[in-house]
Amino acid sequence: MVDTNRITGAAQELGGKVQSAVGDLTGSKSDSVEGRVREAQGTAENLYGQAKDAVRHAADEAYDLADDAYENGSRYLRQGSREVGAYVSDAPVTSLLIAGAVGFGLGLLVSRL
Repeated sequence: MVDTNRITGAAQELGGKVQSAVGDLTGSKSDSVEGRVREAQGTAENLYGQAKDAVRHAADEAYDLADDAYENGSRYLRQGSREVGAYVSDAPVTSLLIAGAVGFGLGLLVSRL
């Protein structure tokens, strides 16, 4: 999607070139100078539109990457939950001992703070 500033800037730049060329041909210094000013304004507006397009593109890319990371994280979480559930079902006593040891360790860490 092209920003409207790029379109209006290009049109203003072209108009400025035409006006300065006509001013040069007719010998009108005011038209020539005014055309060059319009051309510079058009160039600036075109560059501004290009910068807005670049920022919009970068934001879209960042959103897509974040969305992919979220989807991957969700998938890994579901997969890990299934694997932990399967392990607990296969070895419930070992799972209880591991959970107890982790709880005891966390209790020791918290009590020292």
